[in-house]
Amino acid sequence: MLTAVRVLTAAMLALHAPVDAPIREQQQWVLDALNVEQAWNVTKGAGVTVAVIDSAVDAEVKELRGRVVLGPDMSSGAARPREVAPGEHGTAMAALIAGSGAGGGFVGVAPEARVLSLPLAVDEDQENQIAPPLLNEQGGAESPLARALRYAANHGAKVISMSIGNYGPHRSEREAVSYALGKGVVLVAAVGNDGQTNYTKENGTSYWSFPAGYPGIIGVAAVDKASKAAPYSSDNLSVLVAAPGSGVPVVKRGSGYELSEGTSSAAALVAGVAALIKARYPDLRPEQVSQALATGARGRPAAGYDDRTGFGVVDAGAALNAAERFAGQTRAVPVPADQHFGQGEDSPEPSAPGPDPWRLWLYGVGVLVALVMFCGAIVLLNQRRE
Repeated sequence: MLTAVRVLTAAMLALHAPVDAPIREQQQWVLDALNVEQAWNVTKGAGVTVAVIDSAVDAEVKELRGRVVLGPDMSSGAARPREVAPGEHGTAMAALIAGSGAGGGFVGVAPEARVLSLPLAVDEDQENQIAPPLLNEQGGAESPLARALRYAANHGAKVISMSIGNYGPHRSEREAVSYALGKGVVLVAAVGNDGQTNYTKENGTSYWSFPAGYPGIIGVAAVDKASKAAPYSSDNLSVLVAAPGSGVPVVKRGSGYELSEGTSSAAALVAGVAALIKARYPDLRPEQVSQALATGARGRPAAGYDDRTGFGVVDAGAALNAAERFAGQTRAVPVPADQHFGQGEDSPEPSAPGPDPWRLWLYGVGVLVALVMFCGAIVLLNQRRE
């Protein structure tokens, strides 16, 4: 039986050269691709907390200052927050979601949202984890990711962003995903960067990466500036939608900006759109948010869906419009407390328990006839003997 190391890897291939032009100019194509500015006419994410399960977020970068809460180190299971060195990857993802644009700087998809940073031990340098998939689901103790999911769900997060992954499912994570979904939390994850591995070329599909592969999670693939599927982006049925992932500007730890490559950035951007939806429609259920993202996506594949870009590239404005329609839906038709089955004629009262008089009468007549015939037979026999 194969085993796996539970080391989560960042789903970002590389960070490239620093950005020289003004950052808002550099990132405008991303905002346009997601139609974010139309959505900002309705909401910018105020009142929503997005949990970023990743390396620790640098809360001192100007675009995130005063808007990040640092949670416990989920890798160690510590009950209290402890000093964790800020990570490059987690900082970049947090700014993509909720960068405020302060001082003309980087602006995220939901610039008025807040961030709950839940640090995990993430291998930020490993470009791609190449390993065979697990044959059997793991059991055992609760994983760090499972702890992080439960902590986020219990501490006010409405959206959880996970630009991380590995190849092995874990029972505790599956249960934690169900727990978070049950509390109305929207879960978003990167599908991984295995699109160009030998396995993918030989088999025509990529390994499933988790947590994106768990049911109920919005799996996000990456596209380029032309909205074409990025060649490195994993292709399998965990993909629900796509978002920009190639050449996406991100905030560096400390200060400055870089360009990113990978499904990490795509997932963070979609988590920002989910935050906009939850800010506007806080009671919308996770599956309705997923449906709104898929329904509003543009560039839908000819067949309606494919495993490269899912239902298409997320459109924030269209997703909000779809969410408005879903917000009026209810789980069931309400029924007054005194009408268990609604209106209509009542069924007839059941008959009292006990014997049926008609059957008893028939039975009595039958017994009487049998006795008469028996007596008659005896009389006839006696007459013959005489």
